[in-house]
Amino acid sequence: MSLLAVLVAADPARAATRGGWVPAPSSPWEVPAGARCDFPVRAEPVVDEVRTRVFERYPDGSTKREAYVGDLVLKVTNAASGASVEVDLSGNAMVEYAPGGTLVTNSVWYVVGPALFGFREGGGNRPRGIYVFDGLYTIAFDATSYKTVTMYHGTERELCAELSG
Repeated sequence: MSLLAVLVAADPARAATRGGWVPAPSSPWEVPAGARCDFPVRAEPVVDEVRTRVFERYPDGSTKREAYVGDLVLKVTNAASGASVEVDLSGNAMVEYAPGGTLVTNSVWYVVGPALFGFREGGGNRPRGIYVFDGLYTIAFDATSYKTVTMYHGTERELCAELSG
């Protein structure tokens, strides 16, 4: 069964009652003007019930495959103007790591539902910005954290444009 099929077949409510799921809290974060948007951005969780579970490990004990499920809502703010938006990021993801990979290097995310990813200038196959992707898609990270989004079905929303006014 492919990773995508496992992810689509998963029932997060039932999975949360099984052993092995642990909280995976999101920390507030900030990026300076020019890093993702023309203005400084701040984000903080409003709702954070994300859990993770490791499904497979390499012989050395490092993670090979893990899933993320649960509700997540972030408040994303233009720190210069105060304009903000709350975004629902309650998607499900299965992440597969190459040996030595991390969440943002040498890994592939198989995602169903919304998730947020930031792009630096030249850092992926999207222009600089902060995007909410929603639907069925993958995001592959190479060794330098270059992101390649492959959208199979869904939408993308660029938050810098929304927050610029």
